Amino acid sequence: MNRKKIIIGAVIVVVLAGIVYANFAFKRTPGIEVNVEKIEKRDLEAIVSASGKIQPKKSVQISAETMGKVVNLEVDEGEFVKAGQPLLQIDPRNLETQVQNREASLSAAKSTLEQTKAQAENARMSLKQAQDDYKRQDSLMKQGLTTKEAYERTANTVKSQEANVKLADQSIKTQEDRIRVEESNLATARTDLSKVRIVSPISGLVTRRNIEEGETAVVGTMNNAGTVLLEIADMSVIEAEVEVDETDIPFIAKGEKTKVTIDALPDQTFTGTVTEVGNSPIQTAGAAATTRATNFKVVVTIDGSVPGVRPGFTCTAVITTATREKVLSAPIQATTVREMIVDEKGEMVRPPAPPAGRSAARPTTVSDTKLQPGQTRKELEGVFLVQNGRAVFTPIKTGIAGEKYFEVLKGLKEGDEVIIGPFASVRTLKDNDQVKITAATTRESTTPK
Repeated sequence: MNRKKIIIGAVIVVVLAGIVYANFAFKRTPGIEVNVEKIEKRDLEAIVSASGKIQPKKSVQISAETMGKVVNLEVDEGEFVKAGQPLLQIDPRNLETQVQNREASLSAAKSTLEQTKAQAENARMSLKQAQDDYKRQDSLMKQGLTTKEAYERTANTVKSQEANVKLADQSIKTQEDRIRVEESNLATARTDLSKVRIVSPISGLVTRRNIEEGETAVVGTMNNAGTVLLEIADMSVIEAEVEVDETDIPFIAKGEKTKVTIDALPDQTFTGTVTEVGNSPIQTAGAAATTRATNFKVVVTIDGSVPGVRPGFTCTAVITTATREKVLSAPIQATTVREMIVDEKGEMVRPPAPPAGRSAARPTTVSDTKLQPGQTRKELEGVFLVQNGRAVFTPIKTGIAGEKYFEVLKGLKEGDEVIIGPFASVRTLKDNDQVKITAATTRESTTPK
């Protein structure tokens, strides 16, 4: 009887022990819960996004070329004007007086020239008469029919008249030079007078008006800028001037396609082309120059017209720097960096696998592994693949970076399952960790927008 009770008790103990063990086994975590995604081929675009301002390709600042009061202002800000259309006029009275004075001076110089020419003609006639007298006296002198005194007097008269002719000719040249000076002064005065009427050099929009009728326009000097009266912009060709970070500028080249959005024109996207890439960084004055990031100017010419646009509108340009069609791609969130052991050829050497019967234990870490001759520790970029219930770190070589995916050049094949989350798990995973898949994702092959 006692033996029977002992057997029954032993059976009960074994059953209870089995129940406890089963409960413990089912409650034990079989691995780290992770989400995975299969490697597929996709179309990728590498893009650079930058913000800036809308500017017209061609704009003109109109300043006064002559000082005076504005007496007739014919345009308002925001008005469209055509090339050659009158814009404003400066009081012309002072310049008209200068033109009249120059005209009078030129007329007087011409009159003086005519008088000088008449005097020169009289001097030539007097010289001719003196020469004739000298010839007669010379003939008489040879015949002994005149005195030496009369002969010498006619010779001196010829010399005097020759000097008068030379003086008259010189006066004519001087007066002709004076006339040329007066003509030049008159032309300058007339040019200055023509500048009081300012017309538009281009067709475009009056984007700024800094003058009112009755104010005085000031002419610029070497050290002082003149008054910018009006600014006219040709809005037929629009550019987006954006600032690109120095880390992205090496990937941007002329001719690359761009999409531009303008904050003031929501729900619209405009296409464009990169037409200028700055070679020097944008200069920043003041204290901000030491703290601001280094940016370069990139100019994008927008295709077609942009109705309702104004200079200075804030915009964002998304520049496509490279494209790939049907290439292996890995999710960006799946990529990580781990310190691994590499041999002298740069190939990764995995730590030894965990001992048999310890499948749930943490694997041997890189820091715990003793380096063999020729081995070093190096940070490698890669992803974690799921193989036989474990996370296997796999180094990869990447190409361009799209919006959500990296191009995979080496290390993966189509259909591989890579761990993409949770984010905390990807950060803390170690090579050969045991994992449990909670979700598998397969996304359609689309080009990121």
